[in-house]
Amino acid sequence: MMERQIPKNVRQIGNVSGSPKIYVEDYVDTFLGQLCEKAGENPIGAFLIGDIQHTEEEDYIYIYGAVRMHELKMEEGRYILDDDTWKSAYEDCKQYFEDGEMLGWFAAGAGGPLFPDEDMVSLHKKSFPKENTVFIMKDVAEKEEAFFVHRFSDLIEVSGHYTYYEKNPCMQNYMISCRKKNGVCPSETVEDRAAKDFRSLVRAREERQRQKRTSRMMYAMSACLVLVVLVMGVVTMNNFDKMRSVQDTLQVLSESAGITDGQEIGGESEDSAAGENDAQEENEKSDGSKQDTLTQENQGAQESADGNDSSNQGAQQTNVGVQNDEGTSASETSSDALVSGLRQSEAVEASGTVSAADGADAGNGSNGIYVVEDGDTLAIISQKIYGDIFHVDAICRMNGLMDGNLIYIGQKLLLP
Repeated sequence: MMERQIPKNVRQIGNVSGSPKIYVEDYVDTFLGQLCEKAGENPIGAFLIGDIQHTEEEDYIYIYGAVRMHELKMEEGRYILDDDTWKSAYEDCKQYFEDGEMLGWFAAGAGGPLFPDEDMVSLHKKSFPKENTVFIMKDVAEKEEAFFVHRFSDLIEVSGHYTYYEKNPCMQNYMISCRKKNGVCPSETVEDRAAKDFRSLVRAREERQRQKRTSRMMYAMSACLVLVVLVMGVVTMNNFDKMRSVQDTLQVLSESAGITDGQEIGGESEDSAAGENDAQEENEKSDGSKQDTLTQENQGAQESADGNDSSNQGAQQTNVGVQNDEGTSASETSSDALVSGLRQSEAVEASGTVSAADGADAGNGSNGIYVVEDGDTLAIISQKIYGDIFHVDAICRMNGLMDGNLIYIGQKLLLP
């Protein structure tokens, strides 16, 4: 016989100690209870069916079936099991519990002590001589029961047992077939009671597991929330530092833009003064043409010298004006602009006119100020102005740029 595993879904009744351990399946317990409900003045009985498992430590008795006795007779206070009763029991056992073994019997009556007398012990030893067979007595009136085990040629009372829950189609089919004869309720009611007890245990266990899972989930969510708050704090601090850096950069750029605007104003004044000087020189030359040729040449040279002196005086006046407006910090840049203006004046005298487009190309970076164009980077600007890309850091320091990529079209950069 295959070794049976100890049931996991059990309910303890009484104090279970010592050996053997008795396990009664829930359908069997239900069936015996229903027999007691139909018991009257005459006793009622059943044969217990199951198997016994032996281990090195303990013995286990599993009762998973029961068949009602055809008739449990009592004569002169003694129970009698006749041949017809045994024959009917063997037939039911073979039909519904093919592999089952009769391990004892059950007797229920009204009144009387729940302790076997000598006649009951003799009847049990004669009917079930094997050790660890079971005898169950139940008082219908008091609704009390007692379990006894055949050991050491006597019936020894067991203080407790287990009721276990599992699928038991054999006992279920037997209860369905005999419910009309013994008055048992319909099978649906029997199934519902056993299923209800089993489901209640399963639900309780699932509820405990669900609570454990919920507590674990809440702990994990709390930990994640704390982590998110910490990450958000770190990101906020980093963004704050970046915003401060951008603000400082914009402040430096605004200051640089103010200086550049002042220099442009100075450059325009220089160009205006140079233009006036050129016009004056042309007038003087036209007036000197009325004299003779030799006088015209001498006078033209003298007028040219006078025109240069006037240009120098206008440049000095413009330079002084730039210094008064912008301060000493922009004097060197203004001087470069004046030199550029003088060169433009000489070019005007030599060629007569200069196109606006050519003047714009020659002026981008030539006066120490570069206007950022579309597609420019600091590396491209360094290549255009100096012929290499090694002046990027110098341009950044000159304009107070923290990041070389933060330039825009139309921005004016001071060239080192």
